[in-house]
Amino acid sequence: MTHQDAPAATTVVVVGAGLSGLTAARELHRAGVEVLVLEAADRLGGRAMTETSSLGSRVDLGGQWIGHDHHRLKALASELGATQFRMHTAPMPIVVDRSRRVRTWAPSMLMTLLVLVGVEALSRIAKTQRWNATTVEDWLRRVPGRARRLLGVMAYISWTADLDRCSIHAMARSIRQQGGLRTMLATAGGAQESLLAEGMGSLIEGLAAELGSRVLPGRRVASILLGSDGVTVQTAAGEIRAAKVIVTVPPPLIGRITFDPPLPPGRAALASETYMGSVYKGVAVYPRPFWRERISGEFLILDEPGRVVYDTGAPGGPGHLCVLVGGPEARELDRLDAAGRRTAVLGVLADYLGPEVLEPASWHEKSWHLDEFVGGGYVALALPGTSSGIPPVESAPVGDIHWAGTETARDHPGYLEGAIESGTRVAREVVEVLAASR
Repeated sequence: MTHQDAPAATTVVVVGAGLSGLTAARELHRAGVEVLVLEAADRLGGRAMTETSSLGSRVDLGGQWIGHDHHRLKALASELGATQFRMHTAPMPIVVDRSRRVRTWAPSMLMTLLVLVGVEALSRIAKTQRWNATTVEDWLRRVPGRARRLLGVMAYISWTADLDRCSIHAMARSIRQQGGLRTMLATAGGAQESLLAEGMGSLIEGLAAELGSRVLPGRRVASILLGSDGVTVQTAAGEIRAAKVIVTVPPPLIGRITFDPPLPPGRAALASETYMGSVYKGVAVYPRPFWRERISGEFLILDEPGRVVYDTGAPGGPGHLCVLVGGPEARELDRLDAAGRRTAVLGVLADYLGPEVLEPASWHEKSWHLDEFVGGGYVALALPGTSSGIPPVESAPVGDIHWAGTETARDHPGYLEGAIESGTRVAREVVEVLAASR
């Protein structure tokens, strides 16, 4: 072992210090297994990222929501002393098109509802493979008028995919895995029910604190060599010998690591048959949530860029408005500077919330598709005509190489809940194998 920071006897190397990797490492550490976590980026957290606003509140720029049935995430937050609160929400978001409010009973809204009922029914069909070559974009062309745009924006936000690179089959599988459209899209009782006042970063910090010097940021793994007596993990800082390695990076990024011998064709295909979606997230922070005195802070805006707005401020704290833009319209924002992006995503809100919405005390943003160590968000997406990349992806070990990450989760793949599930599962898997080999 030549890595100067590595402990004297590393039994397991974990590649990636996101929630999945840190969960796995902590479980192994608690089981008495020597573990080392290597993270390519200079920060920890992967698809979770928290900043502190100028007003002292914590702002999540990555994954942040706790769904009503995300029991593992709730338990971890409780264990680490984080404060959970329910998001301030309304029964329905305000829908805006061309700067004008669309009424709930408008024909386009009724048409959208009918289509969503059909999509929900489709997702319950066990065999949808015949739609694997049909893209969501092809399907949306059959929907008339404003309803098409409304459904398109909802799809961008839900999957962050380019709709010509997302199949009906993959969409239906995703809906079925997440318990239906209502669970996916809803706040109260759904996947966006609760938040943490301290931010998801507090969980990352808590896990990393327990592991201490066993977590090494800025250690990009270049190659993994599988031998007869374990693995050799090579980085720019040197190589590390270990009995086992756990890879937690998103499937599209696996191709950045050289494996010797090469991975089996099915496993290697994950890198070429998947991609990370495009998503932009902005959070505006205000001294107080002034809009609650007048109107809901929850919007679905069809004007380009299509976006959704959530009221994510904690009770008694500053006001937070969170904006999400997905798909190609997220990449269009890259053409603007920071001030231009802020105006583009907040501008129309002034008509409903007042001019003060344009002057937040603190502004935070992140274009995840520009993050070289994550590649995009929220989850790896399968290319049309393929199926190996549709979560949950294959997680069977390849020799002494084990696999985790939210895409491998059987329960809530693509969510933070799924990341915890996968980390717990792979740690148990490795402990059992190590015990059997003694």
